[in-house]
Formats: sequence, structure tokens, C-alpha cells
Amino acid sequence: MATAATTRQSATHDEIVALEKSYWDAMKRKDGHGAAALSGNPSLVSGKNGVMAIPRTRMASMTEEGEWTLESYEFDDVQVAAPAPDVAIIAYTVTQQVTLQGKPQTMRAADCSTWVRGDDGWHCHAHSETMLEDRKPT
Repeated sequence: MATAATTRQSATHDEIVALEKSYWDAMKRKDGHGAAALSGNPSLVSGKNGVMAIPRTRMASMTEEGEWTLESYEFDDVQVAAPAPDVAIIAYTVTQQVTLQGKPQTMRAADCSTWVRGDDGWHCHAHSETMLEDRKPT
């Protein structure tokens, strides 16, 4: 008899893009609960500040706090790979309109996330961001 894990279908491109956008939308709303619900526990994050393992509770507070606002974002060059039925990796470039400490800026980055499906759905277990150009005032 097949188990649930062996009968699962691999993630589709559209499903993983929608999950990633849900995460960005939670950040845009500063919805800590929403961001935490989509995060692994912990979630590994790498970027200009180094590497961090962030528990869900910390992800929630990081999303809600701070002197930043994500005004808008747009993905380009989206690539999705599903190396196993319960694992998907998404990589893309993103242009972000943000306000940091009261100053509007446009940032462009290359991002990559690894999503893992467990019994309670998909969670982002790793995310990295590499800035592609200097921040520019808008």
C-alpha cells in the first residue's frame, strides 16, 4: 500500500511561485504570524548580514518590528526546481521598493528559497539574498 509521502505529486512551478509571493506579501503587510506560518523551524537565512538560523517566533517579531516597510516587489527570471516530491527550490531576481529608516529606496537582488513539504504543508526552510546593485533613493 502506498503511503501519503510516496503518492504526493511534485510541486508545480505555479504552486511554489504562489508560496514565495505569499511570503513576500506577509512581509509587505508586516504580518509576523503569516511569515512565521510559512517558515521552517528554524529557517536558515543568508545575506549581507551573514547566516542566521531563525526560529518561527523570532521570524514573527522580525517581520513586525524595525524601521522598514516593503512598499512593492516584482519577480523576474523565476526558476523552480523540484528535486524530490516534497522539496522545491525557487530562484529569481526581485526589484523591491522599500522605505528604510524613513528613506524610500529601490533595491534589486537575486533570491533563492528552499521549500519543504511536511505533514502540515509547505515551509520555507532556507532563504538567501544577494544584492545586485547599490540601493538608490527613489
